[in-house]
Formats: sequence, C-alpha cells, structure tokens
Amino acid sequence: MHNRIARNAAKHFDEEIRFFKTWIDKPKALGAVLPTSSATATRMASLINPLCTDPVLELGPGTGVITKAILARGVRPENLYSIEHTEAFLPQLKADFPNVKFIHGDAFELDEALPDMKGRKFDTVISAVPLLNFSVERRVYYLNSLFKRLNPGRPVVHISYGPMSPIPPDWQTYSVEPFDWMLRNIPPARLWVYRQILAS
Repeated sequence: MHNRIARNAAKHFDEEIRFFKTWIDKPKALGAVLPTSSATATRMASLINPLCTDPVLELGPGTGVITKAILARGVRPENLYSIEHTEAFLPQLKADFPNVKFIHGDAFELDEALPDMKGRKFDTVISAVPLLNFSVERRVYYLNSLFKRLNPGRPVVHISYGPMSPIPPDWQTYSVEPFDWMLRNIPPARLWVYRQILAS
C-alpha cells in the first residue's frame, strides 16, 4: 500500500512539473499554473449522464486530471473525444489513457479538429480552455459552436479563474449558471454551466 501511495504521489508531482514547464513556455495556452485538482475535475464530470451512449467532448485535457474524472463517471474511453492544443501533453495522455480519442487541434475550430463528426451529437462538453485569454466575441463564438455539437438541453461545463462568467449572458440564446466555487483548487476556480435555450 505504501508503494502505491508513493507511486501516486510521484506521478502527481510529475504532472505538476510537466504542466508548470509548459506554462513557462506558453503561459497563454494554459489557464493556470498547476493542473486542475481531482475534486474540481470530479465536480465538472458530475453533470455527465453516465447512462447516455452518446460521446463526451473534452476541451483542454492538459495532464489528464479531468480526463480521469470523466472516465470514472462511467464514460467508456472510446466514447471520449479530447482536443488538446498543446502538443507536448499528447504523448503522456495517450500513454495514460490509450483508448481515449485524443486529438491535437484547436477547440475554436471543431470542424477541422473533428472532420468526421459533423453530424454526431455529444452528451456533454467539459471545457478547460483559458477563455479569458480571448476576446469576448471569440468566447461567444466558442460557446455557440459547442451548442451545435450538443444534444438539446445538455450542458457545457467550464472552469474559469475569475469571479464572473467568462462568457456574458444572453438570455435569448443560452443560460449561464454558477455551478460551484472550488476554493481548494490552486488557484481557486469557478465552475460554470451553459445551456442553450430551446425554442418553445
């Protein structure tokens, strides 16, 4: 048991070092200095419907903490599509989660990243893209492009590091719900849920 704890601690430390090195090289590509905490990742994945057979879309897996939580929620690895913009993370992600469909691509350009998935709908989108690094117009574009890929009424769950939603509300198009405030995350993180407003 002590050996397992030591191995887990060493792996966690390696993830933090790898994440921090990437942050030094490309600070704008990452939203935080350290990976998302496991508690935060579990909370983000909690809105996934584990009984749904439709795939889940993860954007910005980083070192795979959220990926692990999504799989623990009951999503089959082959049903998880995960787009990562920072190529340096991909070899370890593929080694740790060999059956997950990891894709090197731009979360803002889903048609290019997912050329064979244009007609396929996802159950949930789990987003860790650092939206505060982009203009408000780009953030709104990002959200609307995700809604086109989602089953009606299903959520986009997003992590951010500011007190306000990174995407302004538009009560005619989508709802914005503060989901949770994760104070033990480093830095403290705010979780937001966005849902498209369906025509009555």
